[in-house]
Amino acid sequence: MLSLWRYALIWTAARSTATLNTKASSSNGNGAGESLYRAVVDTAVDAIVVIDRTGAIRSVNEATQRLFGYSASELVGHNVNMLMPEPYAGEHDDYLMNYLRTGTKKIIGIGREVAGKRKDGSVFPMELSVGEARDGGEPIFVGIIRDITERKTAEIALRESELRWRSIVDTVPDAIIVIDASGMVESFSPAAERLFGYTADEVVGQNVKMLMPQPYRSQHDSYLARYMRTGERRIIGIGRIVVGQRKGGETFPMELAVGEFASPSGNFFTGFVRDLTDRQEAERRIEDLQTELLHASRLSVMGQMASTMAHELNQPLTAVTNYLEAGRHLISSGAAPPERIADLMEKAVAQAQRAGEVIRQLRQFVSKGETERREQNLNQLVEEALALGLVGARQSGVRVSLELDHELPPVMVDPVQIQQVVLNLVRNAVEAMEAVERRELTIATRMSGDTIEASVADTGPGIPRELADRLFQPFVTTKKTGMGLGLSICREIVEAHHGRLTAEARPEGGTVFSLMLPKANEDEAADAP
Repeated sequence: MLSLWRYALIWTAARSTATLNTKASSSNGNGAGESLYRAVVDTAVDAIVVIDRTGAIRSVNEATQRLFGYSASELVGHNVNMLMPEPYAGEHDDYLMNYLRTGTKKIIGIGREVAGKRKDGSVFPMELSVGEARDGGEPIFVGIIRDITERKTAEIALRESELRWRSIVDTVPDAIIVIDASGMVESFSPAAERLFGYTADEVVGQNVKMLMPQPYRSQHDSYLARYMRTGERRIIGIGRIVVGQRKGGETFPMELAVGEFASPSGNFFTGFVRDLTDRQEAERRIEDLQTELLHASRLSVMGQMASTMAHELNQPLTAVTNYLEAGRHLISSGAAPPERIADLMEKAVAQAQRAGEVIRQLRQFVSKGETERREQNLNQLVEEALALGLVGARQSGVRVSLELDHELPPVMVDPVQIQQVVLNLVRNAVEAMEAVERRELTIATRMSGDTIEASVADTGPGIPRELADRLFQPFVTTKKTGMGLGLSICREIVEAHHGRLTAEARPEGGTVFSLMLPKANEDEAADAP
């Protein structure tokens, strides 16, 4: 395309020279040249204008007439500044004279974006390139003009769109982070700066994994590469609760939603991040209050039932005592018939069973009913429970490490109950480390035979020796407040899932709780809802 414009420029200059000399040749060669000139110039999409050293127009092509709305006869011989709005029109002649006197260029041989004016007075943006030729020693100038109205309109629309986007990004309370297909940060919103503690300059151009604790950090690049290769999604287009890491190293729970968009330069991903710390803190307070009220309500009802139950239990227990005492006297007399002793024993057993039934009914009242179990990924349950359990960890300065085995088979569990167990263990660990300087929480999962294990390890003061054997018993606690039912309920939940919950002291200090569950067998998976 560039060679065509050069060709047009040469022929325009040649045509102007022929016009100035007024010595047009009638030879066949010159006739062919004239035809070629006219074919090139008049079929050009861009406007072509030739002027002399005074600025007078010498020739124009058809594209010029269409663009400016003038006929060739209205233009030729007039000053080219008639095609310019102010201030270009008033400055043109002085600029041309200055160039001829000093050789100082502003447009000639350079090109720039300027404004043009049509016959009807309308002004439009145009791209002007000017070349210089010679006519017997006198300079003539050839301008090639391209209407860039559509391009400018598109640029303005794009700029307005960018301004709207920037306005949204700068004011939305959620953090917005844009990364490319390799994980490099392209955009980091002001809300993201406030949330993570980094400035945009510190993050843009860096890998987004710097905002993640382990193991997310080391796994992120491989996950992104796998998604680009296979389309397998874990967060993109789905969203979930995960853990983020601030500049100071503190971890916090966050809700992450990721969208994808494609552009000519490649694929990009937009992450919308919401800090759950405050919301989860409020929800935690409500949940704790509801839990305490529920316990208080049940205990109140149990208190009201106590006198009735005492009577219900006293009767069978008194009867058992009486029957056994009568049997002992008969045996000691040496004259008791065996049938009589057997009858007394049967009556004692019946009354004992009656007392046991009363106890069973009490336990049924306090315990939960049947649970709905389904096939679950233990890692996902652990990650989500961890994020919820980290409420307040920012203030506590707890550092979290995740060591998850991503090859684990599924487990058949009630997800809410198992998350309650993990959540309780995490919160206990965070609270246990409040009084120590080193606050490190390690969550791990692994496979051991047919058992899947999740462990929660802290660097707290550990379990007092006098409580170690009674830790999972009801009403046993190391806290100043609380009823001491949390671990007892956790163990009941785990054992109801045919698993085990244990606690051990760590050699380096602190405690590790281990939750062990059997992997789901094929029959359970087939029966799952």
